[in-house]
Amino acid sequence: MLKKLFIVQWLVMLMCSVTHAHTPVSNDEGYAALDKFLNGLQSLQSDFTQTVQDSRDQVTEKTTGSLAIKRPGKFRWDYAKPHEQTIVCDGKRIWLFDPELEQVTIRNVDQTITGTPAMLLSGEGASNNLKANFNIDNAQRHEDMLIINLSPKRADADFKLVQLALKNSDLAAMSLTDKLGQTTLVEFKQFHRNVAIPDTQFTFIPPKGADVIDNTQTTNKK
Repeated sequence: MLKKLFIVQWLVMLMCSVTHAHTPVSNDEGYAALDKFLNGLQSLQSDFTQTVQDSRDQVTEKTTGSLAIKRPGKFRWDYAKPHEQTIVCDGKRIWLFDPELEQVTIRNVDQTITGTPAMLLSGEGASNNLKANFNIDNAQRHEDMLIINLSPKRADADFKLVQLALKNSDLAAMSLTDKLGQTTLVEFKQFHRNVAIPDTQFTFIPPKGADVIDNTQTTNKK
């Protein structure tokens, strides 16, 4: 609980000039707010700043980038310096490109990522899909911001806590805490909803000379 409260305060201080008292809201209101955000969501584009904090609350990494999502199932994360990386999903396959290593890893979209935040934002449906994959632990309102704590229902999920901060019905920030206590905070800026994004943004052609590790055939054999 202390960890959750700390992250809530961190989100509020980052996004509000003044920290106001929080007001608890019901889980039903939390589901309704997420349902409202997800319903009718066809695509989104946004810049972001990502901050990684270890279990001792020390910031270990900070980077920027851009995000594009097109429902159902397509997303693209482009991380800029100091740690460049590209993650692309066309709904069936995921490409992970690390320019520093000159390596591309390809894998199938399977049930192991069904309950991830990326699939929450890019997947089909709204509240039914949300309730099938996540529990709302609690939700709190700070002025015009609603911060919702979600825990994945899958026991093999890589993270134990997801926090979504909705401000004026847009996604202001997302925080992920893994099982080792590391927290990743993503702040969204220049958020654009339901913009036209070509499908070419969600396919990836490995650059010449890159080492390609294709795990899709291995997955299919299982």
